[in-house]
Amino acid sequence: MRKLLSLTLLALAGTSAFAGGYRVSLQGQKQLAMGHTGVAVVNSAEVMFFNPAGMAFLEDKFNASVGGSALFAKTKFQNSTYNWQNSTENVGTPAYVYASYKVNKWLSAGIAVYTPYGSKVEWDKDWQGSHLVNNIDLKAFYVQPTISLRVGDEFSIGGGPIYVSGSVEFNKNVNRDLTDNFQADGNRTDVTIEEKGISAWGYTAGFMFNPCKEIRLGVNYRSEIMMKARGGDATFHDVPAALQSNPSFKNTTFGANLPLPAELTAGLSVNLTKKWMVAFDVNRTMWSSYESLNVVFDGSGNTSVNPRNYKDSNTFRFGTQYKATDKFVFRAGWYKDHSPVQPGYFAPETPRNDSMGFTGGLTYQITKKLGVDASFLYLHFDEIDASYDHYDDPLDGTNNQLSFGGTYKNVVFSPGIGLTYSF
Repeated sequence: MRKLLSLTLLALAGTSAFAGGYRVSLQGQKQLAMGHTGVAVVNSAEVMFFNPAGMAFLEDKFNASVGGSALFAKTKFQNSTYNWQNSTENVGTPAYVYASYKVNKWLSAGIAVYTPYGSKVEWDKDWQGSHLVNNIDLKAFYVQPTISLRVGDEFSIGGGPIYVSGSVEFNKNVNRDLTDNFQADGNRTDVTIEEKGISAWGYTAGFMFNPCKEIRLGVNYRSEIMMKARGGDATFHDVPAALQSNPSFKNTTFGANLPLPAELTAGLSVNLTKKWMVAFDVNRTMWSSYESLNVVFDGSGNTSVNPRNYKDSNTFRFGTQYKATDKFVFRAGWYKDHSPVQPGYFAPETPRNDSMGFTGGLTYQITKKLGVDASFLYLHFDEIDASYDHYDDPLDGTNNQLSFGGTYKNVVFSPGIGLTYSF
């Protein structure tokens, strides 16, 4: 039972961090269209997510941005040795609302609400990897009150606390036995883990510096956020009659601390002309803090330790913006995202490897105050042969470190639309 629930919690933690298996950044249409650069870009209230210090450099007294994206993700799995094939196609709808107000010449305040990790992954029920995951449904909402202080004409600082609230539902089969040993009425025994009202606090802080009129530098830090699951429900289904008295199949509760790692982003933007701007960001995510997941089980007080052994990873982003007319602004971008997953730790609940994102979009200015923003992302993951080698069957007690793997092919499409308003 301890190993069974701890593997389930691994899926919860990994999905929270990777948005259902894909680390896709969708926190603003303007900045997404520019390769999701933004730590040194002041375009709209979207800057609150990328670097809160930038609020102080917004020209208008009030700025608001609202929008959302449709995330279409597809993963194919194949193991030619055993002739296994499966796929999952999933849709997510991340959204955001940003609003900022210039209190005076030097002080700005605002609030940001966004859903960076809301997604869904659903493999075929009872597929070959069902002992690791059948499906996951994750919802997470971030609320970030923010202030920004301008120090002279060249420098600003900003930041604020981050409150996270979310829920998760996760289902897996109880072991990897593909025979009828763990079935009832032809259905394999499975367990659903559900937890609502998970909450945590973190913070973000940054600065911007304008060494000259054409160049802007920015740095932003987002702290580690510790998600604490307490008293979540584990419910078993299709338990055969012979096992219904077994304590391993009794409904129970659990507790665990689930870390979301800190991030540091630095970058610059350059106005090559009055109409043309380019931007470059480097993001460092401190995934090495995620060495393992420790799960404490209510009642017994036992603790199970499960390895993840992630490494710190980098994302390199490039974007450009061209103001063609007073009505139209065009944008494009590219980024390279390096996976933190090391060999032997590649699990199907987070089938993520190195990827490249190609982005584009535009703004149509309906009036001087109101604009429509559109973006598109194509995210290509490298095909990879990989496995997860640290699964201990919770029912046989052998501690064999069983392996599950094959070839994974991933792709993501995401169109998005938003509105910006200022006065």
